[in-house]
Amino acid sequence: MKQISAEELKNASLEQLKEDCGLLREEILRTVSVCGGHLASNLGTVELTVALHRVFDFPRDKLIFDVGHQCYAHKLLSGRANVFHTLRKRGGLSGFPKRSESEYDCYDTGHAGTAISAALGFAKARDLKGEDHNVIALVGDGSFNNGLVYEALNSVKILESRVLIVLNDNGMSISPTVGGMHELLGEMKGEPPLEDMKVFERFGLSYRGPVNGNDLSELLPALAQAKEDLKKGSVLLHAVTKKGQGYSFCESAPVKTHGISPAEIQSEYNAALGEELCALRKNHPEIVAVTAAMTDNVGLRPFFEAFPERAFDVGICEEHASVLCASMAAAGMKPYYAIFSTFLERAFDEIIHDICAQNLPVTLCIDRAGVSGADGETHQGVFDLSFLSFVPNLTVAIPKNIGEFRAMLRKSVDFRGPLAIRYPREGTEGEISDFEIGKFELLHSTMSDIILLAAGERCLKIAETVRDRALSEGMEVGLVNARFLRPLDEELLLSLAQGTIITLEDNALIGGLGDAVARFYRSHGIEKHVLSFGLDDRFLPHGEPHVLMQEFGLDENAILDAVRNAYACR
Repeated sequence: MKQISAEELKNASLEQLKEDCGLLREEILRTVSVCGGHLASNLGTVELTVALHRVFDFPRDKLIFDVGHQCYAHKLLSGRANVFHTLRKRGGLSGFPKRSESEYDCYDTGHAGTAISAALGFAKARDLKGEDHNVIALVGDGSFNNGLVYEALNSVKILESRVLIVLNDNGMSISPTVGGMHELLGEMKGEPPLEDMKVFERFGLSYRGPVNGNDLSELLPALAQAKEDLKKGSVLLHAVTKKGQGYSFCESAPVKTHGISPAEIQSEYNAALGEELCALRKNHPEIVAVTAAMTDNVGLRPFFEAFPERAFDVGICEEHASVLCASMAAAGMKPYYAIFSTFLERAFDEIIHDICAQNLPVTLCIDRAGVSGADGETHQGVFDLSFLSFVPNLTVAIPKNIGEFRAMLRKSVDFRGPLAIRYPREGTEGEISDFEIGKFELLHSTMSDIILLAAGERCLKIAETVRDRALSEGMEVGLVNARFLRPLDEELLLSLAQGTIITLEDNALIGGLGDAVARFYRSHGIEKHVLSFGLDDRFLPHGEPHVLMQEFGLDENAILDAVRNAYACR
């Protein structure tokens, strides 16, 4: 589509603005259908974004998105329409706001709950510098479950600044919004609306709304009034929108169309999680399942439908979910907490102090581990092995395929300590075979003293390819499935004390498997030649996972060269 200039937007009639909204929706749908991305959330905020660009003066005024997966119309309206077709591709536009991409993106986002804190920071910096512009935080109702939002609201009065919070209320995060705040917002937009509970006023915000966030004739004057009120103090404008607005298939299925993949994935670990937990629950009444607003994405929908009284979606509250699991485990239950790797980072403190320090039998099912691709820096699950590797009492498992993942889930029922199982989105089924906790699997044994030690399905596939190529060149190479980071298979590692070990992991190289193996040998006084391949010491951009892995540290040719060098130096 052609670029809609700021001047055109300011001078357009209401009918022209409505036509622009239609063009924006068409371009978003067309692009996401090819590139993948967040569809329903972006369709629902088109009018809201157009109205913000009409009323305010960006980039002089500052617009901060919470999460940011509703920023596509903003990108199209801010000089990026001609490159929008590169969305989420390597070297193309990010699917989230990105400071390095445009002056219209003043703050990088990707996780929920940060926008109000960031807006307050921008506003306070403005005040201290004697500047005069507006600061707006666009926040979804799902994010209002997040504890960081309340920490920020608690500071509105303290910081004595002025911000506009636009609450985009569509009743959804990824899954339907849950909890007390959701019910309160429902009362505020009821008939008649709630008037006697001045909740937001108590935080120092003038509440305005609710208004129809998909109706420009209602939204434009409401935003203009909020802009005027902002001269006197902070304002919260409550805008009610419909996720997937404009396309019936999105409106009727907002969960399925929240995020669209450019190609169908045949086998996924999360489907196995739902199946196995449902089967295990029949003979183990102590099993409960917990998620933080990700019921469908982590595969728990079958469990929620079969055992609703033992399934808990707490909203975007990863820390709370961790403590909830810990306390239920302390009371005799067997919690399974399913969460994306990138979101588990938010619960690091609770993993250490609430789950592991008490040695409680909580199983962390860590989905989207490793390079997760097109959502970029904030969503790559490349740190979990590193930040879990040093936590006492925690066992960390890395299945080689979906079949081994099923076996780990079945064994976890009787495991009496904290357990983390990390896995990517896609995989191959494979046979279910028994294993012992803390024991590696010797997949290819040879007389060679060069061993590929690979963790997880992706790295094992790379290792298999490298081994086949090495064999074709006359080089014998062993291969080990390193399916546990904690504990390491010390017996096997000691048996491999001669020669060279080459480790492969779909994780940041610092602090992961390679470091753990090298540290083990040093602790035993063994001068072992350990070569480690993992992901570079940087935040990985968006792109296809296999491309990013090869580009940023897991290049098959580089690993084969390491085998050749080791073979030549024997």
